[in-house]
Amino acid sequence: MTLAELALTGDLVRPARLTVPDLLRRPQHRADVSFECATSGIQHHRFAGPRLYDVLADAGPRFDGARRKDRLRFLIAVTGTDGHHALLSWAEIDPDFAGAPVLLAVAVDGTPLDEAGPQLVLPQDRCGARHISGITAIRVDGGYRFGPAGRSAAADRRGPAPAAPGPAAAAVP
Repeated sequence: MTLAELALTGDLVRPARLTVPDLLRRPQHRADVSFECATSGIQHHRFAGPRLYDVLADAGPRFDGARRKDRLRFLIAVTGTDGHHALLSWAEIDPDFAGAPVLLAVAVDGTPLDEAGPQLVLPQDRCGARHISGITAIRVDGGYRFGPAGRSAAADRRGPAPAAPGPAAAAVP
């Protein structure tokens, strides 16, 4: 049996490659979730696995302790085997902010996911749009820094933004 593996990468002190058995060694949480799917109606499932926050916190996100609330600029990108992607903010999962109980599910309705790989489960999402099956990668990215006047660091490198057309532009013959 080949075990699915997910890569934890990005702005982490301890990037890692994890399998379902690795995730099973962590504290397990359960969530009963109902998804309202437009095509198949309401679906009910019971998921079990570690919290995403705990797994990522153990990997050591590279927060800048000198910057107040630095962790608020971190994003989490999740990719599945089927090419689906989801994006979360660190603030969504951090207990000091929203503290959403997002799971890396290793079992669904009592069925283990050893070969298929873990699933991203956001119990608070009504339609399950960010539910990702067979996670292959989770990237933590803190590269979204903002400079003076609220502009991002990337915008500062590009120079001033072009002027948007407005009423004055429309009046010019």
